[in-house]
Amino acid sequence: MDTVRRRLRSGTVLLGGVGLLATALTACSSAPDKRCVDRDSYRLAKGYKVVSDKNCKATKVSVNGAWYYGGKKKGSWVDGGSFTKPSKGSGSGSGGSSHSGVHRGGFGGGHGSSGG
Repeated sequence: MDTVRRRLRSGTVLLGGVGLLATALTACSSAPDKRCVDRDSYRLAKGYKVVSDKNCKATKVSVNGAWYYGGKKKGSWVDGGSFTKPSKGSGSGSGGSSHSGVHRGGFGGGHGSSGG
């Protein structure tokens, strides 16, 4: 009986530690990717050209740089994201519109759906 109780406690500690680690990793990865892109470089098959961050920080640059959130990077191009910065924790952009920003899906991801 004592051995069973001891195993149960160590299993609980292990599961608690794994849960804590998962929570920490999720919190760190919840921020969407942010890249500086050239707004004038859009190509239908590729998306936007990723440029140096200095093009989004400085005012006197030769590139029309802007921050681009989310999306998938393929080489030096990114597509499928948004220029709207998502609000913290909600996955949607500022202004309350659920169609702006980065939407990552999950349970209840559809609008007006009842699940099932």
